[in-house]
Amino acid sequence: MSFELRRVQRLGGASLLLLGAAATSAFAQELAQAPAQAPAQDKSSTEIPAVTVTAPSPIVRRVVPTRSPVRVARTGRSRSQQRTAEAAPAAPVATAPQQGVLPVVTNQFATVTVVPNEEIRREGGGQLGDLLFSKPGITGSSFAPGASSRPIIRGLDVNRVGIVENGTNSGGASDLGEDHFVPIDPLATNQVEVVRGPAALRYGSTSIGGVVSATNNRIPDALPSCAPSFQAYGLPTKAPLASAATSPCVTAETRTAFSSVDRGVESGVLLDTGGGNFAFHADAYGRTTSDYNIPAYPYLNDQSRPVNGRQPNSATRSDGASIGGSYFFQGGYIGAAITQNDSLYHIPGIDGADHQTRIDGHQTKINVKGEYRPDATAIDTIRFWAGATDYRHNEIGLADPADLNSDGIRQTFTNKEQEIRTEVQLMPFNARFAEVTTALGFQVGHQELSAPSPDNPGTLFNGLWDPNNSTRVAGYAFNEFRFTEATRAQIAGRIEHVELHGTTPNFPADYLPDGTPQAAISRNPSFTPKSGSIGLLQDLPGGMVGSITAQYVERAPKAAELFSRGGHDATATFDIGNPNLTIETAKSVELGVRRATGPFRFEATVYYTHFDNFIYRRLTGVMCDDDFASCGNPGAELNQAVYSQRNANFRGGEFQSQLDVGAFQGGIWGIENQFDFVRATFSDGTNVPRIPPLRMGGGVFWRDDNWLMRVNLLHAFAQDNVAVIAETPTAGYNLLKAEVSYKTKLDPSRFGAREMIAGIVGNNLLNESIRNSVSYTKDEVLMPGIGVRAFANFKF
Repeated sequence: MSFELRRVQRLGGASLLLLGAAATSAFAQELAQAPAQAPAQDKSSTEIPAVTVTAPSPIVRRVVPTRSPVRVARTGRSRSQQRTAEAAPAAPVATAPQQGVLPVVTNQFATVTVVPNEEIRREGGGQLGDLLFSKPGITGSSFAPGASSRPIIRGLDVNRVGIVENGTNSGGASDLGEDHFVPIDPLATNQVEVVRGPAALRYGSTSIGGVVSATNNRIPDALPSCAPSFQAYGLPTKAPLASAATSPCVTAETRTAFSSVDRGVESGVLLDTGGGNFAFHADAYGRTTSDYNIPAYPYLNDQSRPVNGRQPNSATRSDGASIGGSYFFQGGYIGAAITQNDSLYHIPGIDGADHQTRIDGHQTKINVKGEYRPDATAIDTIRFWAGATDYRHNEIGLADPADLNSDGIRQTFTNKEQEIRTEVQLMPFNARFAEVTTALGFQVGHQELSAPSPDNPGTLFNGLWDPNNSTRVAGYAFNEFRFTEATRAQIAGRIEHVELHGTTPNFPADYLPDGTPQAAISRNPSFTPKSGSIGLLQDLPGGMVGSITAQYVERAPKAAELFSRGGHDATATFDIGNPNLTIETAKSVELGVRRATGPFRFEATVYYTHFDNFIYRRLTGVMCDDDFASCGNPGAELNQAVYSQRNANFRGGEFQSQLDVGAFQGGIWGIENQFDFVRATFSDGTNVPRIPPLRMGGGVFWRDDNWLMRVNLLHAFAQDNVAVIAETPTAGYNLLKAEVSYKTKLDPSRFGAREMIAGIVGNNLLNESIRNSVSYTKDEVLMPGIGVRAFANFKF
């Protein structure tokens, strides 16, 4: 660490360290003065509403009051009488975190990063990787900025990071290629949660690095909030629920933004309505951008191509729509939604620009979810989720860059996926030494993949792999022990069985002397990964909470790692699957300290993970074209990559803080800081490829009930810890951002809308040439240059 810090050479390093020192000093003074109260003018900064998250654990604790539906059910009244008295719940009037306040989650056993609705509206971004790019411990793959960027957590991506929407897998093909988009648009998302640690046991071993969970209201779990104000679902009401049943309600929201760097326009409309026992939702959105501006020439190894100040072949277009509804009954609800996602975007880089490569993707997804709280002594809640995805995208481009008439489909990816997950949360019981709450889960999923290529019909190399399919069946259990209000523990376990079916040739032995490929061999491997975790939460002095978590997680190889057998233009690799791969095992320890209230809020985490049989693409140094026979030929353009296994160690840490310094002009001003690093090496000391650099940053802010003003500088150090073969170092950069936003209530009778938030955000204000070290195209693709984004949201 000290070696890395000595490499601070650019403007901003010293100021960031001073900000961190100031924050630490202020916290020390605050603890020394405890339990003294904050000054009256700072009261708004110390009363921070709790952040509600849904992804980390299947155990949800609720305080059931005297007049709740559960208690009413025990009074002896009939079910019909209860239904008459209590219809569908109304959406709570939630106390959202104040604008610009750092959301810190302290009631979970591992670090949870939350991006609330208002921050999503301010930050924008066409992909989850863009939205999360600067969060501590997280970045994006940035293969095609604004169009294709998958979240990377602590240096882990694709097959080790799960992405879910409203509790089910996002579908798509983003884990099969870094050029593929994530079919979840932030424009239609209300909250994003990034969960590390034991969440892997809830969502599957392919979430070993973490889970990115996006939520929205496409399947309503409550009536619209313009109905009489009730508490959260299942809690007491301020008016008889029956009155809500006779009062239909409609709410609407518009989301609009313009960006200068890419001449981008985005807009979305969300509608919610309900009455009686029904609630409905509909939304539609769309965005379009042109080639984005860049501050310098993008191609490091070729200075001969015209660019004209923009990243060639980087334009995007996307749209989507969804409609859903829910039926509420005594003690629960059931709902469904159908969603359509469409995206047409270009792939930047030399090869993409030469061939005018673009991806035309379409996803149709059906989701069902529900919840039921029976009047039972043993069962608290039953929940279920189900989803079915039909995904297809065509990779389109010129077969011959010199012949515009050769434009056509070069590759097609399809993914048909189904998933069902059910959880049963049992009633807490007193085990004398602790109050114990248990949740049991069952999950089953099926996936069929194909990647045919019209360029090679009827040949062994017809795409990356033959059609393959996989089936996963899993069971898991979470147990929470509340020893006291200050001390809690969690023990969780998961076992799953995975069966895969596909074909792959044995490279290179399948080639006969005459060059004719041998018949493909059918393979049907199966695996039974087993995982477990244990965690402890402890309240500490000064409003802090400490946590320690240990995990043992096994992951089965995925189809692409087993069955790949051809050129993959996105990564510029010729991928060779390994049918002999075994289960990958991760042993992790994470320590964290967090504080969510008071004028100084922070979270700090350190972790260590040892992988046995870590699966990765091993570059051999041999170059290939479209088939194995071409490997080693002069002029070949694809790096031969064989899926291999080695032991590896990941260690790192994250820190972010926010300090309310004091009152100024009727509001609060303060400073904030962040820091993250990850170091990943194989057992022989060589570097794991594509690891994010050390980053540190900080800034100042001012906020009141309406305004938020902020300036932040994030410095990324140069990344010189690169793989031995075919990975180049990446220069450091400074990312300067500034924003001003205004939020206010409106008089609907005068303005039509009842609430507005609008603002302006400046990105990369130093117009730096930013290359993302984890991107396969970093030597040919620059991140967008200086730009301004103006946005406005109205609620009706």
